[in-house]
Amino acid sequence: MDQTVGLWGGKQLVDKAFRGPEPLLRQAIEFVLSGLRTFGRTIQLGIAAFRYLIVDIVALRHPWRDTLQQGWFIVSVTAIPAVLVSIPFGVIVAVQVGSLTQQVGASSISGAAGGLGVIRQGAPMVTALLLGGAAGSAIASDLGARTIRDEVDALRVMGIDPVRRLVAPRLAAMIALTPLLCMLIIFMGVFTGYVIAVGFQGVTPGSYLSAFAAFAKMADLWVAIVKSVLFGVIVLIVSCQRGLEATHGPKGVANAVNAAVVIGVIAAFGVNLVITQLVSMFIPTQVG
Repeated sequence: MDQTVGLWGGKQLVDKAFRGPEPLLRQAIEFVLSGLRTFGRTIQLGIAAFRYLIVDIVALRHPWRDTLQQGWFIVSVTAIPAVLVSIPFGVIVAVQVGSLTQQVGASSISGAAGGLGVIRQGAPMVTALLLGGAAGSAIASDLGARTIRDEVDALRVMGIDPVRRLVAPRLAAMIALTPLLCMLIIFMGVFTGYVIAVGFQGVTPGSYLSAFAAFAKMADLWVAIVKSVLFGVIVLIVSCQRGLEATHGPKGVANAVNAAVVIGVIAAFGVNLVITQLVSMFIPTQVG
């Protein structure tokens, strides 16, 4: 190593032999392989969690007390934000749809357009955002803190599988509560849209409800509920995986929480795109 004088008189160490950066191709391959390995571990975690959940329920040894505790925790961090988000969301949809339908002289169908928008896309995606931002971050933080405190390793030493003890109860609570959260958002969004359309846009209650009933079907509600459950499971598995693999102390926990929120929400949006295309192909919108 040679010492050279810098621009301001300070000494800098300069390597004689110039070493170029690692080839970009190798970095790209390593990045892809690392992502695939993480994806594989996440899939394995999800399969193990579902297996433990089903086996324990059939064998009548599922920890329902833990499930109730986790369910109450999920409700406590998502219920009020769901109401606070769904009200302005319903207002925005009603205002935009009402303005457009009035311009084309079709204000009578504002109920159908606004209601279907909330049910088919709005409610499931708001559910995914709330679960990823509130519940997912809290779950990743909790499991990450347990991991860096060696509580997870202590469970393994005692012969207890952390997936069975920590992940399966949370999975059961998430599956049970996501439909209720989705229906709460649907109710608040549609009701808010109704109030805005009838109270401020001059739409009669009869035309709003008749248009909504003509287009909205029970299949739309079931699809929204199924999508919400899938989003909840995705967010939960990703959050648990990132939390259980947290390293390097509190900074690692913070990184795990950030990764859980980002990956969970992006994955939910991707799955929503696929499901929307499939539903449009096999369950097209019909009037009557």
